[in-house]
Amino acid sequence: MAARSAALLLCALAALPASADRPTRSAAERAPLSPVAGEVIVKFKPGAALTRQYALSARAEAPAVRNVLNERAAAMGARLGRTLQAGAAGGTDIQVLRATGMSATELAAKLAADPDVEWAEPNERMRRTAPPNDPLYGISPTERRSNGSTVQDGPTSGQWYLRAPAATLAQGPVSSIDIETAWARTRGSASVVVAVLDTGVRPEHPDLVGQLLPGYDFVSDTAISNDGNARDSDPTDPGDWVTRAEAGLGAFNDCSASDSSWHGTATASLVAAKADDAAGMAGAAPGVKVLPLRVLGKCYGSSVDIQAAMRWAAGISVPGVPDNPNPAKVLNLSLGGSGASCSASYQSAVNDVLARGVVIVAAAGNSAGGPVGSPANCQGVIAVAGLRHAGTKVGFSDLGPQISIAAPAGNCINITAGTPCLFPVLAATNSGLQGPVASTWTDSYNITVGTSFASPLVAATAGLMFSAQLALTPAQVQGRLQSTARPFPTTGGDNGDGSVVPQCVAPRTGVDQLQCYCNTAFCGAGMLDAGRAVAAAAGPVASISVSTTRPTAGSEVALSGTGSTSGGTINGYQWAISNNGGIVTAFSSATNASTATLTPSAAGSFTVTLTVTDNTGATDVTSRTVTVAAAPVVAPPIAPAPTPPDAGGGGGGSSSLFWLAALALAVQRLFRTAPAPGKA
Repeated sequence: MAARSAALLLCALAALPASADRPTRSAAERAPLSPVAGEVIVKFKPGAALTRQYALSARAEAPAVRNVLNERAAAMGARLGRTLQAGAAGGTDIQVLRATGMSATELAAKLAADPDVEWAEPNERMRRTAPPNDPLYGISPTERRSNGSTVQDGPTSGQWYLRAPAATLAQGPVSSIDIETAWARTRGSASVVVAVLDTGVRPEHPDLVGQLLPGYDFVSDTAISNDGNARDSDPTDPGDWVTRAEAGLGAFNDCSASDSSWHGTATASLVAAKADDAAGMAGAAPGVKVLPLRVLGKCYGSSVDIQAAMRWAAGISVPGVPDNPNPAKVLNLSLGGSGASCSASYQSAVNDVLARGVVIVAAAGNSAGGPVGSPANCQGVIAVAGLRHAGTKVGFSDLGPQISIAAPAGNCINITAGTPCLFPVLAATNSGLQGPVASTWTDSYNITVGTSFASPLVAATAGLMFSAQLALTPAQVQGRLQSTARPFPTTGGDNGDGSVVPQCVAPRTGVDQLQCYCNTAFCGAGMLDAGRAVAAAAGPVASISVSTTRPTAGSEVALSGTGSTSGGTINGYQWAISNNGGIVTAFSSATNASTATLTPSAAGSFTVTLTVTDNTGATDVTSRTVTVAAAPVVAPPIAPAPTPPDAGGGGGGSSSLFWLAALALAVQRLFRTAPAPGKA
């Protein structure tokens, strides 16, 4: 994958001229991160000779895992005629191989040509979608006090993004997600787990105490881990600062000097910060549990670590790591790299996670209107674009056809020193510039903005949806999020200089597209509406199962809708044949019943549809295609051998008389040919 890394976040400065809404970072800071030097992620083919020779158990202990990884590396090195070192495991048949004196791209090409290798690609570096290098960013509390300004109270500085949206911008923010309507149904179930794959967390933060499950640290490279070790069971964030002396050198090439972000603490708090504790903030789903997974270290994290954590979060075994006792229903990835398409390694991880019934939510990226990056651009991922309070696309957010939905990402309006950012996203953080110092929250001066913080609002909503209806599939969660989204506004945008806010258009790499009016082609289905999404989730979920094990032509096929569920009671079933395939004409039985039967006339396939209605009048529809085999061929019975006519007589019948006559004839011949007594 020739991927570009995601750019850092930018603050949308919409009250200034359009030019002020452009990235303030240097070209070097906006450039993509190169892959980890000389490192390639390799997936070996199932059943290949090398895979069989060096088999790796998913539950193998760390020393055994290291032995197998080293053996594979030695075997592959012998084939290439050069020394290869083993890196981290990404799965039972996935690992990193590294070489010196060779680029990752060159090594990947050589490894991909091996008959035992399914695919090989450079181990990309992924960044958190971090706060911008913006005039408001980094103003210290001392400076804030010295200029006499105070933090504003009210919707512009508090959690405006959670409240009920206003009908018009003149009445308030229009992109808010209406969380209180969702909370009227559920604040989240403690049995629903949302995994946050990020920089780790500060578990002592008062808004996270009691909200976290035991997580894991997947950062395998000690050069960036900043905690003195590689993978371990402690996902605590030690800080991810990069000093001026480190920036641009060695492991930190392409990296700039920066203070610690406490990014994972912020995203975790947006999901499930404690509510009703008379302190701090409230998460969007305060009743769910957060599974913190540390995948990002200083400046970046590697793809193999992120993909291993994705699998582990979903309950899939990862070699050398104890199994996850608390599998997640939702994954939030506020991280990424940019590229034209999803790589084979990320799509493989996504497919594995979706197969476990787990939803994946990812930030679109923050390269000022560029194409959506990985893993948000992978099939099956719910990619989230960022909105301003006005409902327009915020300047820093990326966009494109891969976007599923849009949510508030924060924007500033003011940039004059000492003045507050009016619409940031309030989140938990730590005051330490390097290591941790004190728990605190971001505000209108120490700001949090970006698609990184739009994504956990969607992930939290998915957690509430599962709390209302655990039977939902990932596709159903995505469908309900999209079908309940509110339309994008077509007015209210303001560039601050009198210029017209344009319509959003298809992204182009390297070309900024700042504030624009969203549409469903490039910003997703609409603006997140948590209240309507959870209501839709609490309604019925239709399900069809085929009770007949092996449907065959001419035999009755039994269908059942008894697996359908609802937060209420299902009291209506409506069956229909949506595609008869030329082999079925009508149901034998299906009158408002949970089961139905029909008889196909020939081999082929047909599709049936079931609409269920619950006691509130809510409905859901699902379809199922049934494949029918040809009727088995029955061999004709074998005819008995013909018998001679009945000769009468008692007891023996004709068959007995025939054999008696033959026996008498044989005896007569014997006597005629035997020699006379006394003669030689």
